[in-house]
Amino acid sequence: MSILGAVIVPHPPLIVSTVGCGREREVQATINAYRTAAKQAAAWKPEVLIITSPHQIMYADYFHISPGQGAFGDMSAFGAAQTRLSAEYDTLLREEVIRRAGSADLRAGMLGERDPALDHGTFVPLYFFREAGVDCPILRAGLSGFSPLDHYRLGQCIAQAVEALGRRAVFIASGDLSHKLKDDGPYGFAPEGPEFDRQITEAMAAGDFLQFLTIDSGLCDRAAECGLRSFQIMAGALDGLAVEAELLSYEGVTGVGYGVAVFAVTGPDENRRFGEQCEAAERVRLAEKKASEDPWVKLARLSLETFVRTGKRLERLPDGLPVEMTDRAAGVFVSLHAHSQLRGCIGTTGPTTERVAWEIVQNAVSACSRDPRFPPVTASELDSLEYSVDVLGLPEPIFSPAELDVKKYGVIVSCGGRRGLLLPDLEGVDTVEQQIDIARQKGGISSREKYTLERFEVVRHT
Repeated sequence: MSILGAVIVPHPPLIVSTVGCGREREVQATINAYRTAAKQAAAWKPEVLIITSPHQIMYADYFHISPGQGAFGDMSAFGAAQTRLSAEYDTLLREEVIRRAGSADLRAGMLGERDPALDHGTFVPLYFFREAGVDCPILRAGLSGFSPLDHYRLGQCIAQAVEALGRRAVFIASGDLSHKLKDDGPYGFAPEGPEFDRQITEAMAAGDFLQFLTIDSGLCDRAAECGLRSFQIMAGALDGLAVEAELLSYEGVTGVGYGVAVFAVTGPDENRRFGEQCEAAERVRLAEKKASEDPWVKLARLSLETFVRTGKRLERLPDGLPVEMTDRAAGVFVSLHAHSQLRGCIGTTGPTTERVAWEIVQNAVSACSRDPRFPPVTASELDSLEYSVDVLGLPEPIFSPAELDVKKYGVIVSCGGRRGLLLPDLEGVDTVEQQIDIARQKGGISSREKYTLERFEVVRHT
């Protein structure tokens, strides 16, 4: 057997009656749709439920799959300790998923569990599925900081494991949508919130899983979404399968988006290999971007790739560099991104070499090998890297945050010998207060200490 179908469901504790105590009627459409989805899943007669949850333990570089024979959970954190559930794990399926993930060069396993209890992203779906009569073992997996394609690939591994063991399986992708839909909501409002929800619910209704993989990452961040990576794993589990898609409900009345959708598998469909489609489109995009790189970015790429492939630093500069790179010195930051995620960033606030070009050469190597937040870049990653090079102007002291502009100026916060720097025009940094706070924290400077401010302009090359 294989995956029989899948559902996307939210997980607000409010919709559990003992938690909501009447307030759940605010989102009655979500509750009604949830029950419809659970009844559909019950009709598929699953032998195992595969549940991905954003509130399971999450690591940047690892997919955590819950260990042990099973788990217990309750709603005590939400004032309803009397509402409790236990679940048995399908241990054989778990072992097969982990084995196949390893073969696919995905880091996944049972290490690093911090709390064995069922998280509410798992508990809430189980509550409704049990109500519908579905009481079978589960496989419970968390999300990661890996790329959308890696989440998709984990889903493929899950489907392969289900097939190999002959399980009848239903996939539950647990996840809320945007958390920024209303000014009076718990997280406030951002215009990207409704836009994210519009795009994702349209994709749910159409069964367009490619949209789950290609939606703009900046939009996702600003919308404060919750469940997208859960949906990406689900999409991978349905790779190559035709589905009958139905969006049962969407609500955003609490300030958080709740979508319920059902995907019934109707047979094979080679046109629904969305991972392959996404990879092909990404190769074209990266090739086009590489072809248009200016000399600053080309030099950063040459320096980094030389170091990663040979272990040696670039010994001479290429011919024909612009004079702006060779006739002056300046501080430079080199930033690396892979799959829309930061992969490394190292720079110098002032010149440490005699030329901008050599500053780029030096800092490109540091960005790929010395950023303590990331492991060193490997040769297999080189084709997926995107570069930006920021050449810094001279810092000038300022006496008030009013003299800053997050789009135009970077900031340096200093206290004694400690300094924290933040570049201008960064994704997710929208206010001067944010900019100063991040720079201050990077310098290890507390908000109670007196500090000085400097600003600087940059020329950004991408």
